[in-house]
Amino acid sequence: MTHPELLGWIDPADVFRHFAQDPYTMFLASGGPPGDRARYSYLCIDPVYVLRWQDGVLTQNGEPIAGHASTALNAWLAPARRLPIMPGLPPFQGGFVGFLGYECAGLFDVMPRAPGQFAGIPDLLFGMFDVVFAWDHATRRLYLCGPGHRAAAARARLADPAPALTPPPRLAWQANVNRATHMARVAETIALIRAGDIYQANITAPFAAPRPPGLDPAALFLRLLDRNPAPFAAYIGCGEGCAVASVSPERFLSVNAGGLIETRPIKGTRPRGATPEADAAEAAQLLASAKDRAENLMIVDLLRNDLARVAEPGSVAVPSLCALESFASVHHLVSAITARLRPGLGPLDMLRVAFPGGSITGAPKIRATEVIATLEAAARGPYCGSAAWIGFDGAMDSNILIRTVTVARDRVIAQAGGGIVADSDPAAEWDELMTKLSPILRALGTPP
Repeated sequence: MTHPELLGWIDPADVFRHFAQDPYTMFLASGGPPGDRARYSYLCIDPVYVLRWQDGVLTQNGEPIAGHASTALNAWLAPARRLPIMPGLPPFQGGFVGFLGYECAGLFDVMPRAPGQFAGIPDLLFGMFDVVFAWDHATRRLYLCGPGHRAAAARARLADPAPALTPPPRLAWQANVNRATHMARVAETIALIRAGDIYQANITAPFAAPRPPGLDPAALFLRLLDRNPAPFAAYIGCGEGCAVASVSPERFLSVNAGGLIETRPIKGTRPRGATPEADAAEAAQLLASAKDRAENLMIVDLLRNDLARVAEPGSVAVPSLCALESFASVHHLVSAITARLRPGLGPLDMLRVAFPGGSITGAPKIRATEVIATLEAAARGPYCGSAAWIGFDGAMDSNILIRTVTVARDRVIAQAGGGIVADSDPAAEWDELMTKLSPILRALGTPP
């Protein structure tokens, strides 16, 4: 890889438009104020190869890979082992980018899988990218990383006008699970909790719309990003005109080249108020909620235990507990758990012990996933999985794929849910689900 080239500043969305129609373009876009978690954005183009797990078969550039998928995945990611990157630049300068859908839990542990497939959407998709546009929003610098001839070809495409993206048509959303059914599932979960079967489970409900002719997934993503800026937004081109479009506010797992791990689970939600006074009241109500705090504390304990399996002894800490964070349409309670990765371990080891994230499963995790599979009775697909980058130096950052729209061949799917604890109220849980999902549905159509 050559020395990254400093370019003149161009807005990330404008560069994305130049490459949006390429089948495997991947855009990790940090929206909102450029704080620590929203400092960098990355556009990854023209992958050297693509790893895809679909229908139980793992392929590389379309060719099947023999052996168990988790073993092959480990071998495939082996090159991401402490290769140096240029200091003082954005931390991702090339490597692997993609997503693991929720059902990828079966790669790492014995977890139940609900039935269902989304046409054109794999369970796992990663590309190996050596051409990356990397933005530092704090310093207003844009870098182009890549081998000389490939970087030059990418730069040349910027000289032409960006192709126009057709604005997304309004989608005709329908609830796959209605209010009464969701409330009944929540009530059943509460009964299991009170019987001592589980402590918490995250129960979700999907909405779907027929995919209209001419829908451009890239334009859909930019509409979502404009209306709901978030620090861990991601667009993952899946080929075949399909994509995963997420405006997630939640970090799943990050680890830097020095081995420092962080995870930031979200539990607890209130809508933004229409006036400053109403907004402050919603935030105060969330901070005072014993129920929301209990949700958060349980997941903090679960993630502390997950990280302890790969961390240096005594290094797991909780520097921030149930802190208020405010986003475009909601307030959240967010905690931070940190640790130091044991020598010799890497990103895949972290994913193996912690995926899927505790904030979207429950506690204890395996039993909670069994409850989810039984009650939801349908695959989640990319939703509640994770989009991630894994750098050549062994660093990684990843999100939880919430606030996510899946653009399949025949339909568009959006989903939301919430953590259920003993004192949850089924009606309030439906209201929280709609608080999270309504801004997404409204951006692209009309909520039913």
